[in-house]
Amino acid sequence: MNLGLDHIRLRNKMLIIFFVSVFTPILLTNIIFYIVTTNHVEDLRMKDINKNIEQMKSEFQIEVEHAISLSSLFYTDFWINKTLSYSYINNEAEYVEAYNSYLRRVLNSSYTPINTLVKEITIYVDNPTLLYSGGVEFISPEVEKAEWYKRIKKSTYSTPILIRTESSFGEKDIFSIVRRMDYYRDQNHVEKVLKIDLRPQAIEQIFSNLNVDGDLYLIEKSKRSVEYTTHPNMEWQYTEIIYDQFNLPKGTIVIKKDFTDDTLLGQWSVIAEIPDIEVFKEVKESSNFVILLASLIIIPPTLVIVWITRSITVRLMLILKHINKVKTQNFEIIPDIKARDEIGQLSIQFNRMTLTIKSLIDDVYKADIQKKNLELQQRQAQLNALHSQINPHFLFNALETIRMRSLMKDEKETANIIQNMAKMLRTSLVWKMDKVTVKQELELIYCFLEIQKYRFEQKLDYHIQIDDAAYDCAIPKMTYLTFIENASIHGIEPLKHGGRIDLKISIEENELVFLLQDNGMGMNKEKLSQLNQYMHSKKDMGDRVGIQNVIYRLKLYYEEQFEMVIASEEGKGTRIQIRLPIDKEMKTLNEHC
Repeated sequence: MNLGLDHIRLRNKMLIIFFVSVFTPILLTNIIFYIVTTNHVEDLRMKDINKNIEQMKSEFQIEVEHAISLSSLFYTDFWINKTLSYSYINNEAEYVEAYNSYLRRVLNSSYTPINTLVKEITIYVDNPTLLYSGGVEFISPEVEKAEWYKRIKKSTYSTPILIRTESSFGEKDIFSIVRRMDYYRDQNHVEKVLKIDLRPQAIEQIFSNLNVDGDLYLIEKSKRSVEYTTHPNMEWQYTEIIYDQFNLPKGTIVIKKDFTDDTLLGQWSVIAEIPDIEVFKEVKESSNFVILLASLIIIPPTLVIVWITRSITVRLMLILKHINKVKTQNFEIIPDIKARDEIGQLSIQFNRMTLTIKSLIDDVYKADIQKKNLELQQRQAQLNALHSQINPHFLFNALETIRMRSLMKDEKETANIIQNMAKMLRTSLVWKMDKVTVKQELELIYCFLEIQKYRFEQKLDYHIQIDDAAYDCAIPKMTYLTFIENASIHGIEPLKHGGRIDLKISIEENELVFLLQDNGMGMNKEKLSQLNQYMHSKKDMGDRVGIQNVIYRLKLYYEEQFEMVIASEEGKGTRIQIRLPIDKEMKTLNEHC
């Protein structure tokens, strides 16, 4: 089973082989390789980004934990708590001595350079006997109104709190560790609050280590507020921004990292918004490599197959071209055959076959044609000799002599009839014109009717009515005369008492209408049916004469654009109507007459 391959052109067969055996397997292989490669590159890139974000989160958490550890030192330091809780009424010198001997050293050296994240340490107390300076501040009404102070007052525990506070410039961009210092109970019930401010530059440095273009957000989970972000157009330092209230750009990858619940940052999380182009640009680079590799694999085989296919198909088409020339008896050989493969051998054999056929035609066929032409010439000579004996000019001259002799004998009616017969004979023998005008056709009709009237005398009567515009219309030669002849000979002549023929030729819209009616013998149904069948017959004319010949010629000229209706009743006469188109045929043919 060849699956219909015999009907497929050779070039298309080669293309099928290429696509099935080369292109499709290579394409599928490269698609699979592309998918696997891009997925692998994407996974690696996402792992790198996640690792980088996790590292920044860990660095921030470590720094905050260092600050918390520092707060624990102050929280558990006995001498700090004792010094800040003691009443120095009328004894400021003792406080100055205690401050200079211990507090100054502790407050100024506890965080530099040990913890680079700490900017400033301040202890707020409500002991009015202290001198407030150098890291020790009084809990003033302004402090009590601060959000961080309210937050620590509401807390029932001594655990530290991480909160964003205002700087001296009014920007809320400082992260602070706030903690009650109530580890030691004192008799004076002095309130002490530790506030450790973290350095903004250090936090900015930590969160600027993202190695891709994107924005980082430090989110407080309970309020979903943005506590810090690297987004350049977001003023998080001045207003509270809810993270869920703004729309993400299309094609943004969101990565969320939560801090562990067992730390102070347990209710915080880091969210990274990264454009997918940052992830897929390496994927695109790998895809470009895959495409380049696929092109290098596909293009060379394609060029080789095209080259080989062209070598085959072009030469086959050349052979086919010369075969078609042989069909038209153009025995041209294929020039410059240099190839020695199968197609080259086929071309050589074709040339040999062409030369052999040409030789046979020259030697046998042409000789036979010459012999037949000689026979035809001999027969034509015989016909010409026979034709010379019945030369129409001889007949016309004889009839003209008879007419002149009749006139000399004063037989004018006989002379007129002879003149009509000569005119009809001359017109019927001269076929140089395919079409005549209605006027020229009427001349023959009048000649014929006058001859018939001469034969039957009062037995035949006729009436002809013609529109003036119809005279110059062109019709096939002897179209109407045939029907007049048929009406006279077969319709009126058999009647004993004679009959009448009425002819009317008119123009209706774009049609030339011929209407012929007689009161003669008429036709039976069988004859009428036979004539109607001629209208729908598609057979060649053969030896048809009379009405059949007219119908055949009308079909040749007008195809389906003419109409003929025949109505007849036996003993009552016949009515014939013919409609011919005149939109393209309306012209005067006098130049042919």
